[in-house]
Amino acid sequence: MIVGVPKEIKKDEYRVAMLPVGVHELTRSGHQVLIEAGAGLGSGLTDQQYQAEGATIVRNSREIFEKADLVVKVKEPQRSEWSQIRPGQILFNYFHFAADRELTEAMIKSQADCVAYETLSLPDGSLPLLTPMSEVAGRMSLQEGARFLERPQMGRGILLGGVPGVAPAHVTIIGGGVVGTNAAKIAAGFRADVSILDINLERLRYLEDIMPPNVNVLYSDRHMLLEEIRKADLVIAAVLIPGAKTPRLISRADLKTMKPGSVIVDVAIDQGGCFETSRPTTHSDPVFVEEEVIHYCVGNMPGAVGRTSTFALCNATLPWVLKLAKWGLAQAAQTDPALRLATNISRGKVCNQAVAETFNLTYQPLV
Repeated sequence: MIVGVPKEIKKDEYRVAMLPVGVHELTRSGHQVLIEAGAGLGSGLTDQQYQAEGATIVRNSREIFEKADLVVKVKEPQRSEWSQIRPGQILFNYFHFAADRELTEAMIKSQADCVAYETLSLPDGSLPLLTPMSEVAGRMSLQEGARFLERPQMGRGILLGGVPGVAPAHVTIIGGGVVGTNAAKIAAGFRADVSILDINLERLRYLEDIMPPNVNVLYSDRHMLLEEIRKADLVIAAVLIPGAKTPRLISRADLKTMKPGSVIVDVAIDQGGCFETSRPTTHSDPVFVEEEVIHYCVGNMPGAVGRTSTFALCNATLPWVLKLAKWGLAQAAQTDPALRLATNISRGKVCNQAVAETFNLTYQPLV
């Protein structure tokens, strides 16, 4: 099979979808690998490193899409790439379809096979290709939140950990999954006063056991959520429903109860965001203010730390890239239920129920 890796063109995206070791493993198995020139530079990886492992360097993404049977990316195809996608071509990357009807319709029209990192799920319900980026985003959320709490960044002028005689910041984390857990660990390390909310009591019991004393675990009902955002200096929104649009938990009216200069980091923005007032931003223009509350809603947070994120992501994706390259989607999905769950759109059919329900489209399981 011919496997292609284009350069990421989403604004401020510095990751790449394959490491040189991935090229080594693919070429050793008899596959051909095409890498777009400069694809790895944002992660500190040169064309020469890929060539040394057997890759062919091509001039532009058009060559990738023309020749590759399997295109491996990080982010969803951008508008300028849509027309280059061929029927029957396998695309393996993050899609987050439920947040973008136009992208969904474009991929249906393309007749390609769209295999989404974010819905590849193991029998225990874990999401191995979303987890590494959720870990990065969770840790970054505190880093960015702390920065925008500073007064020169329009924040309240709050130091997360306080100092002797001055109370620390109050950090509210909505969601106790991978993002929320990593955010809570970092916030606790800063000595902030932390609350983490979730609706799963078993998860809360687990978090109670592993978290330090300055992290309180709370059941997330409407009253508790409103009480927490009222006293928060920093809110991390870390809610995920795999494949589906994120529920809007906080309205504009609710936002008005928050402290002026407080900060929201909406990590869920890839799936639509938790706040009514959230809208996607970029690393070069990351924040906006609504109701005197600073919103940080960057949709590709891990892209800013390209080298860390690329290695973490590719360590997780390579086994499935090898399976798709060896078997093709139809056979791979028959033998690996995780790849079956990851297939959101195939040859014009919507194979993910959550995506179909979001846009009132016909759901057709992969056969």
